Amino acid sequence: VAARLAQLTHAPHFEVQLGPVISPDLSKMPERWSEAAFVRWEAAARLPEVDAHDIFVKGGVDVGFVSGAQIDRYGNLNVTAIGDYTRPRVRLIGCLALPEHLAFARRPIVIIDQSRRTFVERVDFRSGVGHLHGGKSRTEAGLRPGGTWKVITNLAVLSFHPESKEMQIESLHPGVSLAQVQEQTGFPLRIPDEVAETPPPAAEIVHLIRHEIDPQNLLLRY
Repeated sequence: VAARLAQLTHAPHFEVQLGPVISPDLSKMPERWSEAAFVRWEAAARLPEVDAHDIFVKGGVDVGFVSGAQIDRYGNLNVTAIGDYTRPRVRLIGCLALPEHLAFARRPIVIIDQSRRTFVERVDFRSGVGHLHGGKSRTEAGLRPGGTWKVITNLAVLSFHPESKEMQIESLHPGVSLAQVQEQTGFPLRIPDEVAETPPPAAEIVHLIRHEIDPQNLLLRY
């Protein structure tokens, strides 16, 4: 939905990659995310997995969207296991393409619900490296500059301090307080001198989403 909205507004040449699927027709999104629907989805191309991976490695992805079960103050993500890796309380889906998103995409954006269960002091398993231990630790470990760019939650938009790389509040969604955000975070957030309010979507944006992009309300249903 967000990608199609970008195409219809400020980024008409925005191209989408979903794994090996290149530039699917976003005006014909599947009603259900099944393998069969994914295969039948009209697209410009379907690449071998190795070629799709090469697009990441060669810096061809400007913005990557990811999520996870845990995120820490430096934007590291866990989608592998909760608890000790050898004896986990919960075994999760595994890394998939998360390492590539955080290693190679120019601006990785994390979409995640905000709670103390997901925003933790330290992830149980580092499936994707954000800013590692903060500061220059990411590049000192041999990774390219970059790392997690923004974190968008149900309460706020979060970013990272340019030097310490600690997570900080960028804006609060309408009606949300600083105390609410901190209460749902398992580590102290950096708070700038001025905290903006996340601007609500304009009426024409809401109309596009409800009547042109997602008239069947698939986004909220699934």
